[in-house]
Amino acid sequence: MAGPAQAQSVAEGQKLAFERSKGNCLTCHVIKGGDLPGTIGPELSGLKAKYSRDELIAIVSDETKRNPQTVMPPFGRNRILTEKEISAVVDFLQTL
Repeated sequence: MAGPAQAQSVAEGQKLAFERSKGNCLTCHVIKGGDLPGTIGPELSGLKAKYSRDELIAIVSDETKRNPQTVMPPFGRNRILTEKEISAVVDFLQTL
């Protein structure tokens, strides 16, 4: 994906990450540009250098598979976010 489609996906992912009713990443994470971040999870920055796209999708979808002790909700397994929404969130996370 490149150009306008990529930009639209990134914008949708940012909206989901900052939205308090759905993705809600800000409840637990500090994210550049977000208001009232939480401190439960790690700061979300430099993720593209730390994780592949597939790893980020797996983390957002169900982090309990990688870390059974996590407090992060399994957004995919619990159908909080659709696959398309998870993809958009990951597109956004890779820009941080």
